[in-house]
Parts: sequence; C-alpha cells; structure tokens
Amino acid sequence: MNRINIERKISALLAAFLLCATTVAAQKAERKNVRDGNKEYRQDKYTEAEVAYRKSIEVNPRSVEGIYNLGNTLYKQEKYPEAAEQYQLIAGQGERLMQEDPDNNAQRLAHVFHNLGNIGMKTQEYQKSVEAYKQSLRLNPINDETRYNLALAQKLLQDQQQQQQQQDQDQDKQDQQDQDQQEQDKQDQQDQQDKQEQQNQEQQQQQQNEQQKTQEEPQPNEQMSRDNAQQMLDAFLQDEKDTQEKVKKAQMQKQQSRKREKQW
Repeated sequence: MNRINIERKISALLAAFLLCATTVAAQKAERKNVRDGNKEYRQDKYTEAEVAYRKSIEVNPRSVEGIYNLGNTLYKQEKYPEAAEQYQLIAGQGERLMQEDPDNNAQRLAHVFHNLGNIGMKTQEYQKSVEAYKQSLRLNPINDETRYNLALAQKLLQDQQQQQQQQDQDQDKQDQQDQDQQEQDKQDQQDQQDKQEQQNQEQQQQQQNEQQKTQEEPQPNEQMSRDNAQQMLDAFLQDEKDTQEKVKKAQMQKQQSRKREKQW
C-alpha cells in the first residue's frame, strides 16, 4: 500500500512538473511572439506584426498582450471592425484585469476604450465613440486627448442626429407628396373613367333616339312633303271654287230664263 501511494505521488509530481514545464514553454513562446510582433510594429511592418501577434494568441488565447497589440496593428491597417473585435475581447476581461493589477490594467483598458472611440469616429458611429471615450475617461480622467475627442464626438453626434432628423422629415414630406400624388392620379383616372362612361351613355342614348325616330317616321317613298300637301289642298280649294261658280252660274241662267218667259 505504501509503495502504491508513493508511485501515485510520483506520478502526480511528474504530471505537475510536465504541466509546469509546458506552461513555462508556452509562456516563453507567447512572449517571444509578442516581442517579434512589437519589433515589426515599431518598423511599421503591420502585416508581419499581425502574424506574430496571432501566433502568440494561438499559444495563449487569453494573452492580453497579444490580443491588445493585435488590435493595434489591425487598427493601423484600417481594419477597423477586426480591431474593434480584439479590443472588445480585452474590455470583456476588464473586471478580471482590474482585480489582478488595477494600476497597469486601468491604463491599458483606458487605451482600449480610447481606441474603440477612435474606431467609432472612423466609421461615423458617433454614439459608440461617445460611450467609449466616457468609459476611457472613467479609467483615466486626466487624458486630455480623450477629453477633446469626446467633445468632438458629441458635436458630431449632435450634427448627425440633426441631419438624420432633417432627412426623416424630408422623407416623410416626400412620402406624403407621393401619397397625395398617387391619390390625385387615382382620382383623375376615376374622373376620366366617369367622363368616358358618361360620354358612352350619351352616345348610346343618342343612337337609341335616332333609331326610335327612324322607326316612327314614314319612309321617304311614303312620306308626303309639305309642298305636295299644299298643292293638293290648293287644287281641292280651286275645284271647290269652280264648282261653286258653276252652281251660281247655273242658278243665274235659270233665273234669267224665268224672266224671259214672263215677258212673253
């Protein structure tokens, strides 16, 4: 039993030693990659620095130095969304970092939020810039550059909000005009349709009236013109007159004949 316990203790010590050795080796590799990255960074070789910093993070995914410096080199390459992602990883560890080393990590976190504010300025996300600069000043109240950037971000945010408000008002006005125009076009179309229907009804009514008139009136060969009727009337009156004159003449002749008979 004692021998077994001793062997177990030895195995545990060996495992701890190997773990410690592995950890030490990883830390050395991490620091070496960070140093290599810093060397390239100081020479403005940001692509090479990025490669070195990423290697340090592969060895230790929680490497504060590697993540922070990777964010810086990405910022220098104007890869702002990628840089912001790295800075956010540091900010997410803020509570732990402040517990481990409040003095040094407060400055580092202040730089992280300052850089996040700068990224917001680059991408015209001024609201994010204002919040980031404020957080940076909470960690380092004496940074005049951050204070100036905060004032500038607030002014740009105000201008942006006013511009957006004006654009919204213009858009609402344009939308209302478009709606009014659509309604007017619809009304004009309806009025045109109503007018066309009215014209069609009047035309149909006129055609019906003409057809009905044609059916009621006699055909041209059966119709007696006014002149013909007047001529027939005049002829009838003339015949009547002639007849009356003949009757009067006959009566006169008869009276004359009676007078002569009496004289004889």
